[in-house]
Amino acid sequence: MMPAVWIYWAVSLTMVTYASAYIVRKHREHGFAALTAFYVIYLGASQIIAARQIQFDLGFTAFFAPAAVFIYPFIAQAIDMINEVYGIKKTRLAIAIAFITQVLLVIFILMTNTLKPAPFFGYEDAWQSLFGLSVRITFASWVAFLINQNVDAWVFAKLKDRLPRQVLLRSASSDIADLTLDSLIFIPLAFAGTGIPLLPMITGQIVSKNIIGLLDTPWFLWYKRMIGSEALQGGGKGD
Repeated sequence: MMPAVWIYWAVSLTMVTYASAYIVRKHREHGFAALTAFYVIYLGASQIIAARQIQFDLGFTAFFAPAAVFIYPFIAQAIDMINEVYGIKKTRLAIAIAFITQVLLVIFILMTNTLKPAPFFGYEDAWQSLFGLSVRITFASWVAFLINQNVDAWVFAKLKDRLPRQVLLRSASSDIADLTLDSLIFIPLAFAGTGIPLLPMITGQIVSKNIIGLLDTPWFLWYKRMIGSEALQGGGKGD
C-alpha cells in the first residue's frame, strides 16, 4: 500500500479528533452537533468513495475491498466519541440524523439523474455508472447501517457501564462488532445470487476494516485523554 494514503489517513484522523476534543472540552453544549457533523461527513464520503474498489495489500497477502475501508472505521469511532460524552440516547439520535442524511443523499442523486445532461457534458456514462443506484444495494446499505451502528452503541454503553475504566476494551470491542457485522449483513443482502463470490468479499472487508479500525484506536484514547473527566459530567447512559 502506498505510504501517501496513510499520511492522508493520519492527518484527517488527527484533525477531526483534535477538533472534536477541543469543542467538547471548551464548548460542551456544541460538542454533540460538532461530533454529529463529523460523523455525517465521514458516512457520506464513505458512501461515495465505496464505488472504487482497491487492493488492500498486507505484504504477505492481499484483499480486494472498497476504498471506503480507509474511512469507514472512523464512523464507528465517531459513534464512540459521542457515546463517551453524551450517552447512548444522544448516540441513537446521532445515528437517526445520519440515516436521514443518507436517505436525502440518495433522493438528491435520484433527482439529479432524472435531468437531461447537457450535450457538451462528456461524462454522463461515468456519472451513471457511479451514481446509477441499485435499489437492492441501497437497501442493503441502509439495513446494515442501522443494525451495526446500534449494536456498536449498545456494546460500548454496556461496557462503559460495567467496566468504566476499560476505555480500550469498550472502544475496540464495539468497533469490531460494528465493522464485522457491516460486512456480514451488507454483502449477502446486496450480492447474494448475483454470481459474485461472497466469501472472499466478506473476508476481505472484515479483515481490512478491522485492521484499520484497530489502528485508529489510539486516536480515540487520545480523544478521551484530551477531553478529561470534566467534559463527562452529566454524560451518563441516561442522557
